[in-house]
Amino acid sequence: MSAAQSQTTLLSKLEALQCHFTWDLDPSKTNFLRLRDMLMDIGTEEGNSWLGHIYNLRGFIQYKLGLTEDAQSFFNKAAEAFRQMRKADDGPWLAVNYGNLAWLHHHLGDQAESEAYLSKVEALMKKYPSPSQDELHAEIYAEKAWTLVKFSADIELVSDYFQKAFRMQPDMVEWNTSNIIGFSGFYDHCDTGMEADILEKMRVANEQDPENLLLAVYYLERRAKTGERVEDEARELAEKVLRNPVSSYNGMKALLRVYRHYVSIDEAVDLAEKALEQHPDVRYLKRCAALTLKWKVFHSSPPKQSMVDRAISLHDDVISLYPDCSFATKIDLASIYAKSNHTKADQMYQELLKSDLVPADKQLLYNHYAKYLKYEQQDQNKSLKYHMKAAAIPHQSYFRGNSIEVLRKVKNTRWTPMWREIQEFLENLQEP
Repeated sequence: MSAAQSQTTLLSKLEALQCHFTWDLDPSKTNFLRLRDMLMDIGTEEGNSWLGHIYNLRGFIQYKLGLTEDAQSFFNKAAEAFRQMRKADDGPWLAVNYGNLAWLHHHLGDQAESEAYLSKVEALMKKYPSPSQDELHAEIYAEKAWTLVKFSADIELVSDYFQKAFRMQPDMVEWNTSNIIGFSGFYDHCDTGMEADILEKMRVANEQDPENLLLAVYYLERRAKTGERVEDEARELAEKVLRNPVSSYNGMKALLRVYRHYVSIDEAVDLAEKALEQHPDVRYLKRCAALTLKWKVFHSSPPKQSMVDRAISLHDDVISLYPDCSFATKIDLASIYAKSNHTKADQMYQELLKSDLVPADKQLLYNHYAKYLKYEQQDQNKSLKYHMKAAAIPHQSYFRGNSIEVLRKVKNTRWTPMWREIQEFLENLQEP
């Protein structure tokens, strides 16, 4: 076999692997940086059943960011985490990891090492054959689902992978839990006739995985949405969350949302501050505290200056602690400044408008700036222009929908001479 044929054969084998390099995970650099920060906030406590998956994904992200040495280090940590969790030296749960290492060494030009990892994958597949020719191993389905959901993939496909994995290994309750949690946002858009079925799925998952506080919070929130009083149970959950290791997986942010809507914003602020007092150096908790102060500022009329100052201070801290993914926080900070310092707010918005942004971030910025222009600057026409800019970006999001809704109301009420321009704009607006 010639060198060219050998290289072609190697590449075809690599492309047949199930791993991060073959799962079509290719968002912008900005989104990789955000995802990296999100994974860092999950934490690396021993006993975290997703630790191997976290390290595998972090390794892939580091590779995508051009940090190949870091990538290899994380892939090695992933293998060790899987071995410790499974209390065994090998198993099908290493197939994705070995596939990642095969690809990494291929990209580094070390074909011998790449082939060595390909051989390890082949040996695993012989030792632990998949249930059928058309199905993957349960561990691969689970890791693929857990990974894809981080990239806003087809939620129904993700759910299908989790369900297949759980049916094959029903003792792995965390797979079903992750399916329920990953699907939670989708539930909000389901037919109200499905509410009883959704609640029952969450109840069963909660019974199967009672230690998972994030699931417990989601279940509590779902019950609250049906009209159930949950204040006392929310406070009990808060005590459990405060006792647990700090992690974005421990339910704190979701619980603060429950407090905001079903207990009180004041108690949400107090809970976030209490957690931050216990762990003053944890940036994730600072982010949670900043979020609650933002709610408080926006729901006070007018807000106390001391409250605004505290919110500004926390947001400044969060921006410095998340230097690569603080765009949304900067918009929040500009909105807070708008409550007491229009000059500073306008300065921040002008700096953000000059930034080199991906389309989704531009849309978010234009929508918020439009509201600032209307409510703080009373510049209705310029506000509508920015709503049009937001709507024109072909990216489906809440902010695009919100801007379109504002424009439709203007078209229907015709309260401004711009209504004809807006009507023509909406008629020619292309769907993403």
